[in-house]
Amino acid sequence: MRSANLPGDPPVEITVRRSPRARRYSLRVSGLDGRVTLTLPQRGSIAEALDFARSREDWIRQTLAEQATAQPVAIGMVLPVEGAPLTLTPAAISSPRVEGEALLVPADPARVALRVQTFLKAAARRRLLEASERYAEKLDREVGRVTLRDTRSRWGSCTSRGDLMYSWRLIMAPPEVLDYVAAHEVAHMVEMNHSPAFWAVVDRLCPDYKRHRTWLRREGGALHRYRFKD
Repeated sequence: MRSANLPGDPPVEITVRRSPRARRYSLRVSGLDGRVTLTLPQRGSIAEALDFARSREDWIRQTLAEQATAQPVAIGMVLPVEGAPLTLTPAAISSPRVEGEALLVPADPARVALRVQTFLKAAARRRLLEASERYAEKLDREVGRVTLRDTRSRWGSCTSRGDLMYSWRLIMAPPEVLDYVAAHEVAHMVEMNHSPAFWAVVDRLCPDYKRHRTWLRREGGALHRYRFKD
């Protein structure tokens, strides 16, 4: 294992490692400490790996910048819920709920992040299950198991058995964006690829999908700036 630097302001240190399981060059930015790791196959070229890292410099710096502006979830902050900015407001209640432009939370600062996360996950499960079943019915398919994760690499996935996985952070996006992701994954029940035939199915389910897909590409990364754990 060695290290290298991307020049610039500021320079970025990169940890370079070989892996017997790697089949290609890959980059990872740790969400915990911002460490940038460049992985290459056992017989990969260090020079080619560093060229690959330099070609992804914009992505590396953008990811690091997003992490630098991470927002811990706390009373008084503004958090998007179904696309609406809501202020986390303490109240004499046992669990969070939306009232007007506020997300009311129990007045316990030490546990507010966990309670809000639990609230968002439950809302995400309801909305994503409803959307998935609605779209699956249109295709005469059945939804399998639905799981929620906190993924950065993808917003959803679908298996050949019809099992669906989604990022629960989609509940913070506008409802039509969440619906698009559900339509996208359900469309894979018909076409397990991203061929023109697949996009035709998505278009049938969600005619305005291109606009929602663009929103995710431009704004989706910001949904990961909210930190629910230390």
